[in-house]
Amino acid sequence: MPGMKPSNPNGGKYMHFEIVKNPEFILGGATRTDICQGELGDCWLLAAIASLTLNQKALARVIPQDQSFGPGYAGIFHFQFWQHSEWLDVVIDDRLPTFRDRLVFLHSADHNEFWSALLEKAYAKLNGSYEALKGGSAIEAMEDFTGGVAETFQMKEAPENFYEILEKALKRGSLLGCFIDTGSAAESEARTPFGLIKGHAYSVTGIDQVNFRGQRIELIRVRNPWGQVEWNGSWSDSSPEWRSVGPAEQKRLCHTALDDGEFWMAFKDFKAHFDKVEICNLTPDALEEDAVHKWEVTVHQGSWVRGSTAGGCRNFLDTFWTNPQIKLSLTEKDEGQEECSFLVALMQKDRRKLKRFGANVLTIGYAIYECPDKDEHLNKDFFRYHASRARSKTFINLREVSDRFKLPPGEYILIPSTFEPHQEADFCLRIFSEKKAITRDMDGNVDIDLPEPPKPTPPDQETEEELRFRALFEQVAGEDMEVTAEELEYVLNAVLRKKKDIKFKKLSLISCKNIISLMDTSGNGKLEFDEFKVFWDKLKQWINLFLRFDADKSGTMSTYELRTALKAAGFQLSSHLLQLIVLRYADEELQMDFDDFLNCLVRLENASRVFQALSTKNKEFIHLTINEFIHLTMNI
Repeated sequence: MPGMKPSNPNGGKYMHFEIVKNPEFILGGATRTDICQGELGDCWLLAAIASLTLNQKALARVIPQDQSFGPGYAGIFHFQFWQHSEWLDVVIDDRLPTFRDRLVFLHSADHNEFWSALLEKAYAKLNGSYEALKGGSAIEAMEDFTGGVAETFQMKEAPENFYEILEKALKRGSLLGCFIDTGSAAESEARTPFGLIKGHAYSVTGIDQVNFRGQRIELIRVRNPWGQVEWNGSWSDSSPEWRSVGPAEQKRLCHTALDDGEFWMAFKDFKAHFDKVEICNLTPDALEEDAVHKWEVTVHQGSWVRGSTAGGCRNFLDTFWTNPQIKLSLTEKDEGQEECSFLVALMQKDRRKLKRFGANVLTIGYAIYECPDKDEHLNKDFFRYHASRARSKTFINLREVSDRFKLPPGEYILIPSTFEPHQEADFCLRIFSEKKAITRDMDGNVDIDLPEPPKPTPPDQETEEELRFRALFEQVAGEDMEVTAEELEYVLNAVLRKKKDIKFKKLSLISCKNIISLMDTSGNGKLEFDEFKVFWDKLKQWINLFLRFDADKSGTMSTYELRTALKAAGFQLSSHLLQLIVLRYADEELQMDFDDFLNCLVRLENASRVFQALSTKNKEFIHLTINEFIHLTMNI
């Protein structure tokens, strides 16, 4: 497997004949006791696997049951994981890291059972390596096992009916994990006086009540993925409270005094000692009223790209508006309610896989605004004067941020973003709504609004400026009054050097070739004087545009202003095309000089006019969108 390194002198071994003579894929069913942590720091993953074993339907999806070491075995296994709205099949061989014929990482208490070790290997392959699995949150793997949506409860802020919420979640097959916060890195995996481990992921595997001295006591069952080290307070395995509980009741609760990592504790102690509970709901209605109802789900895949769509949060007003914008139309109220319920889950993609290249989990969140009566990407001024109607509770460095909302029917704009601007990542945005909601990416379409080129003025009506150009043109071009790209480069640079209001190095030869390609109506590869006059009018408009968005008069324009500048020139581009243009024309400081700006506009207009001409004359032959056509013809 790429990225895997032998962690010991023996390296990896194949299970048949090398580790054991009679390997079994699953022995007596896949249960939480088959999960014992090894040397890898992936307790978060193991806690999720333990929770997965409590939901047989979800387990069968992740671990297809039609495989074993029996007849026809070919040395491979396959597992299925949910990734950003689709299920992926991951195939592995049965070679596992060992030391002295013992598995180094995840293993079962039965030494000849291997489903859990193979599942860990498949998940490592999905994420690039075993190394990538060090450190994480159980909710991440729970989502990858189910395609569910996460909710996190801070114990200090837990609702009064928290016991009922957890009880209902377990009954509906949701996966649950819990965690104790650490004050510093030194506290990680420190043991408390009550036997609990700080900074360690646990699974919640059961919840129940027991009669104790005439009272009903609320209990919760928790599992340490180490397979040992347990709670030693009230209702722990060997605590005196169990002596007051009859054998039948103990059997019903599966109470044992084994040091297997699983233990009961009073729910009040659970709330006092744990800091956070994570719930992965298979459907967002899992914690609502008893009647199961299907939620509508829409998915948007997008990217934050430095220089074009990585605008950061509202604190950074100058760039916030450049983030992707999704229009959300809430049309139907909830049954018997005046508002519409929906849940928004924003997930950043592949950060664990990219960890080996230095990528970290970014701090992400989102804001929701009431949509004005416009069907376009909202600009900076809108956000300057309008507050959000709702937002994620916090911007946080987790793979996914999700929250529930209730808003009146209407149209809204949802803006996912990183906290800091200029940070790049791909994201998956899921919107769950109780009633049908309509969503649309405001950046998905290209809108080109180009005026017809003006006709040149007759020689007897030329302005003083045009007369000076004619004299210069005659001097450079000769009698035919046509210039090549090299001659046009000389003419334009000679004229533009005299303009004091614009700073630039010089126009490049490639820009002049593109200008001739745009304006040459005769097809001889040269520019006539009348064609040049038409272009000069256009160039003056583009110079004024550039000066408008060169805020500091440095001779460069920020790429975050490019969307507005192009729109003013008649181009409303998709985010994807805008991202490609920035990559092509911007410098390392995300700035664009006048030559690049001019080159970009000339090529955009050229591609647009060609597309419009072709689509008018040969409709049956044009099968590309204008977005795709511009992408191809601009070679970006």
